[in-house]
Amino acid sequence: MLSLVIAESALELVPLELQRHNSVTASAKRFNKKPSEILLDISWHFAAMKGIKNEIKRGRPDLVHFSLLEACSIPLYFENKVNVFVHTIDDKVIFIGQNVRLPKSYHRFIGLVEKLYAIKEIKENNNVLLALKNMSFGNLIKKINPEQTIALSSKGIENSYQKLANEIKDNTCLIIGGFSKGHFSDNISKYFDKTVSVDKNPLEAHIIISRILYEYEKRIIM
Repeated sequence: MLSLVIAESALELVPLELQRHNSVTASAKRFNKKPSEILLDISWHFAAMKGIKNEIKRGRPDLVHFSLLEACSIPLYFENKVNVFVHTIDDKVIFIGQNVRLPKSYHRFIGLVEKLYAIKEIKENNNVLLALKNMSFGNLIKKINPEQTIALSSKGIENSYQKLANEIKDNTCLIIGGFSKGHFSDNISKYFDKTVSVDKNPLEAHIIISRILYEYEKRIIM
């Protein structure tokens, strides 16, 4: 089965060193939560995030939301032809179950993910919908055990969506960055068999996901 990993995603709880910043305490109070229980979001925490490590690759849970909606709202997903994983910038992995209906509302999505961080697993009728585990990208790749890993990046070899879709085998792992700026770090890219660029423009992750999965879907189930 095809696997999709949204890697180094800008999704994390507010780190300890930022939890006393005014912007963080104010947003936590607004949502009646502790600073340690809320997601880091540059929309609310811009002032707190200035100068933190990997600043340009953090605080964008909205990008993960868009990407998951694209990946988990298509026939390819509902016919169990793709497994979806979110690897976060702080080395956690969210496992997405089959036939999960993710909230289209961003605020509901944030609430769901914050709940997941608190309880580690969300179930419905004994079926695991979402599970959160401490896991490095390397260990996730070992668990998936793909025949090939293909990363999509503007730094890759030029290709097209159609040609790439034709090259994808059943046991391929596609890797797309879940951050707004920058490139994959070395400890992530060392697991790539090849890196491909499918557009001359630096498109956001959810656009790339929608287009490559559609081309693959046409080949597999249309």
